[in-house]
Amino acid sequence: MRIVVILMLIGIVASLGSALVFIFRDQGQGKTRAVKALSLRVGLSLALFALLIASQRLGWIDRL
Repeated sequence: MRIVVILMLIGIVASLGSALVFIFRDQGQGKTRAVKALSLRVGLSLALFALLIASQRLGWIDRL
């Protein structure tokens, strides 16, 4: 479970970084690549949140 969470966090940060790069490279043009990267980040964040809530409810992780 820990590895899945870490991989998802790395994916979220990578998506945010790629969106930043796309914003600076695509100046003046359509920013659809940046919007897609940010949408992916939001989707990954929601999926991670749902996974953590489900994992806690199913007893896969303990409360602190």
